[in-house]
Amino acid sequence: MDVTEIRNFLPHRYPFLLVDRVTKLETGKSILAYKNLTVNEPFFNGHFPDQPIMPGVLIIEALAQATGLLGFRTMGKEPQDDTLYMLVSINKVRFKRQVVPGDQLILEASIKKRRGMMWVFDAKASVDGQLVTSAELTCVAKKED
Repeated sequence: MDVTEIRNFLPHRYPFLLVDRVTKLETGKSILAYKNLTVNEPFFNGHFPDQPIMPGVLIIEALAQATGLLGFRTMGKEPQDDTLYMLVSINKVRFKRQVVPGDQLILEASIKKRRGMMWVFDAKASVDGQLVTSAELTCVAKKED
């Protein structure tokens, strides 16, 4: 999936779209995607100007976006206007390494379990084969009133 197709599944836009490409997707199982990081990313200007690093919450957000892509492709449909898709729980989070300009952040997620519209994913991010972050993410879809 290139960024044009990704935008069909995620409502996020610059500067908050944090998945550049999906390189592997096994429907109902797992996803492999990446985010290329340049010094021009808006968050690097303030976090931290003299030694820029990607905020941990944005690494988690990038992983959550990857899980969204996996979920939608597994369901075989694009997001619906009357449904809100939410990250509701982040568990077992570990940060192991900083992510800096020039890195390619590799995003991996697999479906751990699914019950109705609740999904639990095992997710991890890495750079150059080194683990950056790991977490268990829970997402739900809720019809809006």
